[in-house]
Amino acid sequence: MFEKLDQLEARYEDLTRQLGSLEVISDGSLYQKTAKAHADLQELVDTYRDYKAARQELAGARAMTSETDPDLRTMAEEELARLEPHVQDLEARLRTLLLPKDPNDEKNIILEIRAGTGGDEASLFAAEMFRMYTRYAETQRWRVEVMSTSESGVHGLKEVVAIIEGKGAYSRLKYESGVHRVQRVPATETQGRVHTSAVTVAVLPEAEEVDVQIDPKDIRIDTFCSSGPGGQSVNTTYSAVRITHLPTNTVVSCQDEKSQIKNRAKAMRVLRSRLLEIEQEKQHQQIAAERRAQVGSGDRSEKIRTYNFPQNRVTDHRIGLTIHQLGDVVDGKLDPIINALSSHVQSEQLKKETGSDGQGLGAVV
Repeated sequence: MFEKLDQLEARYEDLTRQLGSLEVISDGSLYQKTAKAHADLQELVDTYRDYKAARQELAGARAMTSETDPDLRTMAEEELARLEPHVQDLEARLRTLLLPKDPNDEKNIILEIRAGTGGDEASLFAAEMFRMYTRYAETQRWRVEVMSTSESGVHGLKEVVAIIEGKGAYSRLKYESGVHRVQRVPATETQGRVHTSAVTVAVLPEAEEVDVQIDPKDIRIDTFCSSGPGGQSVNTTYSAVRITHLPTNTVVSCQDEKSQIKNRAKAMRVLRSRLLEIEQEKQHQQIAAERRAQVGSGDRSEKIRTYNFPQNRVTDHRIGLTIHQLGDVVDGKLDPIINALSSHVQSEQLKKETGSDGQGLGAVV
């Protein structure tokens, strides 16, 4: 373990030197790649250096406990009481930082929300869920760009597709995929009965052009008149775009922009991400199985969370988490749930990496 950490520290120092070299500085692409690799290692290396310094202090404090002077022994015991938990905390942090990272974690996401069972009530809740994620994105200073929407007759949303751009967007929202169930009395219910409806959420990492190559011969592009709010161009110009990927029969539509060119560019972003999801599903069955064991598959057929309005309760069924602050959650305060899910996944990964006995770094080495 220490050998690996020493190697990573040496790599970090080498990257630091490279960032100061003329060869790297003069090459914008190389500099960006080197800077990213350097930044990826910084937290781990800083923590490891703090850990080594704390261990050295701890060894000195232990040596002082054999002193004949009672004042020095008391001082040493106080230092031990302070340093031992600090070293343990740093060990735990290092174990977490050494876990393999999801290569998609820093990517933007394609967010797709669709009303499921429940009719108008489901569409109303789909609209509320989109507001929930939009408000959460605002707290993270992410940018939300709507790609396409389909409204219901009661001012709800049958479907909405949006891009959320920002650092770590996928890492924070990747476990939101699945069926979200709502239990409440609909506005149209005259007898006060609680109804159950469902909304499906899909969170896809946005694919770059280098991730997915699309042969122009494999796609069919259709244009049509956009519908809904939009001014004079609505129903008069063929600005809306529908792209069909023929080999997979994947269809993407976009009509949010008045420009056909912009709608096509947006639709291609969504198409690449959907094709990447299909390819990753084929290639990474083992990773998918591990995720199912940790917090469920994220498959849209699997119920992952219930929002119970009469009980002011939100329950995530994958980890058995219940929060009686439903109003805060639907207002975009999702961190307690997201943090709990992330911690659970890390805990499961740590069990696999270090064993269920929870040995510290010192014990393993």
